[in-house]
Amino acid sequence: MATVRRAILAPTRPLITPEGVDLRIKLADAGTRAAAFVLDVVIITTAAIVITIVALFGLRGIGFGGLQPLFVVWIILIFLLRNAYFIAFEAGRRASTPGKRIVGIRVASRSGAGLSVDQVIARNLMREIEIFLPLSIIAGRGGAGVADTLTTIFGLAWALLFALFPLFNRDRLRIGDLLAGTWVVEAPKLKLVEDLSRRQDPVAARFRFSPAQLDAYGIAELHKLEEVLRRDDYFALKTVAEMIGKKIGVTIEAPDSRVFLTAYYGELRAHLERKLLLGNRKADKHAR
Repeated sequence: MATVRRAILAPTRPLITPEGVDLRIKLADAGTRAAAFVLDVVIITTAAIVITIVALFGLRGIGFGGLQPLFVVWIILIFLLRNAYFIAFEAGRRASTPGKRIVGIRVASRSGAGLSVDQVIARNLMREIEIFLPLSIIAGRGGAGVADTLTTIFGLAWALLFALFPLFNRDRLRIGDLLAGTWVVEAPKLKLVEDLSRRQDPVAARFRFSPAQLDAYGIAELHKLEEVLRRDDYFALKTVAEMIGKKIGVTIEAPDSRVFLTAYYGELRAHLERKLLLGNRKADKHAR
């Protein structure tokens, strides 16, 4: 019930793909984003505890004389852990961390194009300045026994200001989202890949595509086609079906749009996976 209510209240925005299709995304609300972040922090903290335990065992082996260099190594590992965690997951096909997947949201590019690694790196490194840097300053000074009230208040105010920033702009953007050109959007958990790959629909079975027709598109277009099928909007399906049909030389009747796209998605995905296994990765329709 809460999920339905959230979907109804979520503001929608036009997201125009490079092919001119409006996917009409729904922005994730601040509470959902905060819940996802907390879940991710719990996962990262658990991993950090494991690293700390391993480091303590290492300290026993080298003696307390190696405490300072080991502490420096620990700080570096924790920094790499939290950044690698967010960047690696958001740069993946799902564009979401485990915390985001649990609550049903993902990252998307505001330009409508595929989410680039540069955007993912920019939005996540900015989180260091927004949240982790002020908290690290407070923790570091506290650990050194030189923390004072003014430093603590300044650090907390800094972190709180950036944390609450999404509440004060209509698109619910973090500073990192503004710099990277990204949104965090609703991503309902829908069964898609399995259904499209099985090709159980007898109508879809009549569509067969040649290697040349499948070579017309790449991985980026496959992801956009998946988004269109997830949205299940009649006009978007019709527009994309006509566009792909024209590109590969097939005439598609409007009622057959979804069936055609389902069939093309399944075969294109299998075709790209075969090429990937052979070491021939095609990023998009412009790649050779």
